Amino acid sequence: MRQIKYIFFTFLMITSLNALSDIEDLYIQAQKSEAVGNYKKAMQIYKDIASKQKKINRVYIDEDKQKELQSINETIDTIEDKETTATIQQIIASTFELYPYQENYLLPFSYDMHKRKGRKQTETKFQISIKKPIVHNFFGLDETINFGYTHTSFWQLYDSSSPFRETNYKPELFVNIPYGKKDKTSLKGFTLGVIHESNGEAEEKSRSWNRLYLESYFQLGNLFLIPKVWYRFHEDEESDDNPDLIDYMGYGDLTLVYPYKKHTFKVLLRNNLKRNDNKGFIEGNWTFPLFNSKNTFGFVQMSSGYGESLIDYDKEINRISFGISLSR
Repeated sequence: MRQIKYIFFTFLMITSLNALSDIEDLYIQAQKSEAVGNYKKAMQIYKDIASKQKKINRVYIDEDKQKELQSINETIDTIEDKETTATIQQIIASTFELYPYQENYLLPFSYDMHKRKGRKQTETKFQISIKKPIVHNFFGLDETINFGYTHTSFWQLYDSSSPFRETNYKPELFVNIPYGKKDKTSLKGFTLGVIHESNGEAEEKSRSWNRLYLESYFQLGNLFLIPKVWYRFHEDEESDDNPDLIDYMGYGDLTLVYPYKKHTFKVLLRNNLKRNDNKGFIEGNWTFPLFNSKNTFGFVQMSSGYGESLIDYDKEINRISFGISLSR
């Protein structure tokens, strides 16, 4: 019973992002309308986005709280300045704008092909990933500066004590720069960012690294290619928890995304590019419609190789997982 409660609680945390994925779809529709010159339709979609954003800002506010806020608003003195009024309303409602970033999923059944000491082969894996736009067009490049956070957990749910075996935390600051708006090219944009990743453990279980990365986006019909390279910041030998991490993670990866009708196929490839002692990683994700829902998908994930999580970066893991995804 306790395990069921844990699953339900985790599910509630992730489903709070459901409404956010709709906005991503609307943005895509608006951009397509602009591309074919249908600006009237694009403007209407942007109005719909603005309306949904207002609802999202209240995603954590229940009906009683909304009534309380309405009552407080009615007691606030009228202020002529619109910007000041908007600020006061934001303070009262504690509004904020968060959007899905990487995939948000819950995989209740995640099976490791090999038996390992101190853990069960079947566990639960889930990921929560959000981003917060900070400022747009600050450098005049039509860019957007964002803060992102991704939280990936491996949960020994089927063990008697149900411990969290490993959690990786990834805060990052990144800027998205679009490309090719005027001249149609295969290259669609860049992302430049700095990211910290750690598992929050101490002493011999501690794992962490910091890196600067550059990502680019190419479109060839329905196929999207996303090559990514990174540079790991140097750490002192005394403080470096995993000095050989690059030997397993390499210096970059390549993501292939192929949307087909309501399905999405995604493959992540990584390799250290060494002739001797070659190490690599491959992960395949398939999302598909679930009960005709627009923002909840069936999710199948298969992975093999090194670097799936920080604690296992130097171990070869072969895994298959099933569950649901709330963004893609």
